[in-house]
Amino acid sequence: MPIGVFAQRSGLTPSALRFYADSGLLPPAEVDPVTGYRHYSTEQVARATVLRRLREIAMPLAGVEAVLAAEGEDAVRLLDEHVAKVVGDAAEARRKAAVIKSALGGDVPGPTIAVLKGPVFADAVEQVLTATAREASMPVLAGLRIEVSQEAVTLTATDRYRLATRTLVPAEPPRRAWSGTVDGDGLRAAVAEIRRSPVVRLEAVPHGVWFRMPGREHQYCGVLTEEFPDHRLLLASLGEATTRATLPKDLFLRALEEHPGDRVALHITPERVEVGDHAPIPATATGRPLRIWFGLTTLYPAVSTAIGPDVMLDLRGDDQPVTVRSADRGDLTTLIMPVKAGRETRTPHDDAPRSDHGRHRQSRRSGPGR
Repeated sequence: MPIGVFAQRSGLTPSALRFYADSGLLPPAEVDPVTGYRHYSTEQVARATVLRRLREIAMPLAGVEAVLAAEGEDAVRLLDEHVAKVVGDAAEARRKAAVIKSALGGDVPGPTIAVLKGPVFADAVEQVLTATAREASMPVLAGLRIEVSQEAVTLTATDRYRLATRTLVPAEPPRRAWSGTVDGDGLRAAVAEIRRSPVVRLEAVPHGVWFRMPGREHQYCGVLTEEFPDHRLLLASLGEATTRATLPKDLFLRALEEHPGDRVALHITPERVEVGDHAPIPATATGRPLRIWFGLTTLYPAVSTAIGPDVMLDLRGDDQPVTVRSADRGDLTTLIMPVKAGRETRTPHDDAPRSDHGRHRQSRRSGPGR
């Protein structure tokens, strides 16, 4: 096929194809000796597509050549090494940017909004960040909402199908109320340093938050400007639980891990919980028996991040948000949306929540059950 057709098939521009031909990465199958026109074969489309994708992740030409020449595990290893370098370079760029901000006056101390124990704050951030999502239409879902009051510091995240919130007791009484949605990627990069500090002081500045740690490198995270979903309205509007079940976390997780499908049915009775076809799990349940379905990728993280040996489920029917929390500690709470029974699903994002009420249809835009 001529170079123009091949460019359309491969996603590479004609000029890029000429460059890769001259570099030896993708020579044409034939070159007309009279006109000099280049022609490519159908078999070269796959190689060209891989080449384009490797360049899209900023792999240098030498790396591209090595990956294309390698096979199987060697190619995967080279790709992993490149990604690790890109991630490391990004983290180094973030650190250098913080130094530059300081030199430009961007590291001017801001008012202290909270003082927390570093390891406790780091654990809470990692737990709650599991409920974030990357959506181009709602970039705020990739952030972590931090709310500081006179009594507590609350962390919240949601992917619209799951909402996680954790309440922390500050090491010192907060000096002022504050709220903001902090960039999730920045927090993930800062957590390792925060975890190693006995105390972390949060300072609010115009476009972000500084995490100050004695004797350690301070960390900066930007604040997202988009409005965060009104999770407080959701929590306040939840109805009373009609079924409550408490069961061992480790047995529950094991049953979910061994479940073969991408959605799972829970059958809750007074003395046990059945997870699909798995052996029944001993449980303590009150209220009416209930059968309810969940997407596995929504239910599993909600259970795995619970604190303590037992998990408590507060259920309000098979079409209402379910509260998942630790039976012995209530400072980490997760809400999850059930899915419809009776049909296959691919992921919870492909499966509509049970929506007999209009407000649950709206939840697909702004939060679980909203």
